[in-house]
Amino acid sequence: MGTLYLVRHCRAAGQAPEAPLTAEGLAQAERLADVLARLAPDRIVSSPFRRAVQSVEPLAARLNLPIELDDRLRERLLTTAPGDWLEQFRRSFDDLDAVLEGGESTRAAMARGAAAIEAALAHPARATVLACHGNLSTLILRHFDGRAGFAEWRAMTNPDVFRIVAGRPGRIWS
Repeated sequence: MGTLYLVRHCRAAGQAPEAPLTAEGLAQAERLADVLARLAPDRIVSSPFRRAVQSVEPLAARLNLPIELDDRLRERLLTTAPGDWLEQFRRSFDDLDAVLEGGESTRAAMARGAAAIEAALAHPARATVLACHGNLSTLILRHFDGRAGFAEWRAMTNPDVFRIVAGRPGRIWS
């Protein structure tokens, strides 16, 4: 069982799957590579969303590692309906089974993210970087410690890095 580094992507130009990193986000990705390269990961897995992939591209280039895509690391779609998404999002941490129009429940997204983490922990790699998103990262952390919620999501930064060893998460850099 290896060590995982769960990365919330760098600053992005939007929330769509194809949204790229901003100029600031690209600079953050270079600094992120400096930090993560010192940890000597031997595997990189990413959400297929462009902002997540771009966040680990400098690391992959520096370490000469491929970036594996895992759809289970994609961001959660809360809803396709218009409305006060922030309030809906806050409530989604209280009702894990609520499914808003066109969206995914908290419980389903948490299970999807946890499955990606469990698969990464079962992989023979010594250290794996997993690039994903703020909401999904929060749900993954909640799966392991039961505490992460709306307040923890709000406190996250772009990027943010959490170390998970044998299912125990802890923040290492933000």
